[in-house]
Amino acid sequence: MRELFLLFLVIAAGTGGELCVSRAMKSVGEVHDFRPAELARFVSRVVRVGWMWIGIAQMTLAFFSLLAMLSMENVTFVVPITALSYAAGSIGATLFLREHISRQRWVGVLIVCLGVTLVWLSRL
Repeated sequence: MRELFLLFLVIAAGTGGELCVSRAMKSVGEVHDFRPAELARFVSRVVRVGWMWIGIAQMTLAFFSLLAMLSMENVTFVVPITALSYAAGSIGATLFLREHISRQRWVGVLIVCLGVTLVWLSRL
């Protein structure tokens, strides 16, 4: 049961963090000037976006959950199972970021989920 909880944290917090950071970066915009002073101004804008800090907090939670999970399970199980984050990311990008995802990408996500299922069943 503890492993399932940690798996949920790795996937949900990791994906949620990536979605929040993506939203923050889209609000700040692209880097066009790589001179040190301009980069400092860019970083100054980034650190003032709340979504960035929410994303960093979630990614931190996901990282430590992954460490805990790796201390309990084999890496050959943990790494493939965390690939479910691809499905969560696609769903989150559609709902949270309003991104359009092509049919081909959804098929790819389905293939990843089938692979995760095979890995999960190998444990039984």
